[in-house]
Amino acid sequence: MNHHKKGVNTICTHVGEVTDEQFKGAVSPIFMSSSYAFMDVDIKRYPRYFNTPNQEALCKKIAALEGTEAAMIFGSGMAAVSTTLLAFLQKGDHVVLQKTLYGGTYNLVVEEFAKYGIDYTFTDGLDKTAFAKAITPQTKVLYIETPSNPLMTITDMQMVSDLAKEKGIVTMIDNTFASPINQNPLKFGIDIIIHSATKYMGGHSDICAGAVAASEEHIDRIWNLGKNLGGSLSDMTVWLLERSMKTMAIRVKAQNRNAKKLAKWLDKNGAINKVYYPGLKSHPDHLLAKAQMRGYGGMLSFELAEGLDPEVFQKSLQLIKPSMSLAGVESTMLCPAQTSHFLLGEEERANQGIAEGLIRFSVGIEDKEDLIEDIQQALLTVMAQLEEPVL
Repeated sequence: MNHHKKGVNTICTHVGEVTDEQFKGAVSPIFMSSSYAFMDVDIKRYPRYFNTPNQEALCKKIAALEGTEAAMIFGSGMAAVSTTLLAFLQKGDHVVLQKTLYGGTYNLVVEEFAKYGIDYTFTDGLDKTAFAKAITPQTKVLYIETPSNPLMTITDMQMVSDLAKEKGIVTMIDNTFASPINQNPLKFGIDIIIHSATKYMGGHSDICAGAVAASEEHIDRIWNLGKNLGGSLSDMTVWLLERSMKTMAIRVKAQNRNAKKLAKWLDKNGAINKVYYPGLKSHPDHLLAKAQMRGYGGMLSFELAEGLDPEVFQKSLQLIKPSMSLAGVESTMLCPAQTSHFLLGEEERANQGIAEGLIRFSVGIEDKEDLIEDIQQALLTVMAQLEEPVL
């Protein structure tokens, strides 16, 4: 199939299928073997080499969605992040990372890179001056995340790509929050695209996986380290992920619509100090997001008004689940200071602008009226504890 001429729903549904040669079933068969023949075969298959039939097929779907030559899948998003970074960095090298990053990535860098003799710099901001200032003669990688977790900051991908290419630096992006449905970084010159496939690719909060999409040359380099680190994905999970991705475009577009409507409602609510969503015209990066995204995503964050307890608010929710992770068909919320960014510490969270009362909202596919009603009743509950109401 020439997937370059197919629509996104067709790619999600059909590219990367495994043909059922024996029974002609409509869905991919699953091959659970961990041991394959090595004599008189074209491919010597082994699960840790990322080349079982189901693994290979799924990688074709991911590459097609991102428009890259090749892709790899991993046992988790952090396995994808760590393997990819370490494949391009060695002792004496330097990496530049943007200021606002997923807490797990930040923790990986600050806790582990010194052990390998790898230097790093987090940018002071997200403009060209901030990135250029952080680059040194030893810089080999420039790593970004847009939209960022949890403040939905937007990074100019074309600017980052142009700057890196001038200096022969490899660019990497965490594209998880956008998903391939809303954003394709390759179009802006980014070299390597990383996803926590647990999120929008899986979309049902029941699997854990990671993905990387890039040129064949870059994927070969990542594979060479990946086969030694062993972060491969079981074929059962591969099959579940391929099945889930068939509906990804439909799910993500529904989440886009809901998130934009919820962001506008929250922005007008007196119990909310601030809303972070790139689809709002008030967002400082709205025009940039509009230029490089097809949809603004299903993720947003908001700060509760002063005095409102984020824990009481979350416990008062009846429909929306206070839960770790994100991007499932069900709506979830969490407080980053207590969960995803807890390891950063209070000082670094403040440095990144992550308030203790910040709530990250992963908007699902429920009816928006029901989500609004649930948030409203939770706000009323938490405000009832105050002597002076904020509404």
